[in-house]
Amino acid sequence: MKNPEIKITETSLLSDNWYILNKVTFSYQKENEAPQTHTREVYDRGNGAGILLYNSTKKTVILTRQFRLPSFLNGNKTGMMIEVCAGLLDKDNPETAIIRETEEETGYRISKVQKVFETYMSPGAVTEILYLFVGEYNESMKVSEGGGLDSEQENIEVLEYTFDEAYAMIESGEISDAKTILLLQHAKIKGLI
Repeated sequence: MKNPEIKITETSLLSDNWYILNKVTFSYQKENEAPQTHTREVYDRGNGAGILLYNSTKKTVILTRQFRLPSFLNGNKTGMMIEVCAGLLDKDNPETAIIRETEEETGYRISKVQKVFETYMSPGAVTEILYLFVGEYNESMKVSEGGGLDSEQENIEVLEYTFDEAYAMIESGEISDAKTILLLQHAKIKGLI
């Protein structure tokens, strides 16, 4: 199948409160067919990065726990989510951003990360590309308690689990965040821990 021809015909700003929400009208034309007009809302929050911090000697991982309003609004009774450390790029390259976010959120100052892959987490509505990494940590890298930035109203709890405990939390439903599941499965498949 040949790719359709796409032409953006109109973009209207619906909201620029926290991030950008646009209404986009476009023409979608398949080979040998008349063009069809579609309208979609597209949320642009910028690109982000996430990292699974692991300690191969202790066989542990560092995760975070924080309140996520959208999950609360859609059935998560407490709104609390257990996740890998993650954040927006904020105009940095993905590696620089995740090293910064790691120290802000977890209190660990790492200098080396390994890119696993990049993914669109919700391509039907959100433009974000999420760059996913793994990185080793040890106690000598701990420079603060973490918890996020007050200026960003972050209230992040730093958690350390054995890898087996964290992996079992996928099946139990305690971990339901997609990026965290992907990175824990990557670690399992690659035998990182």
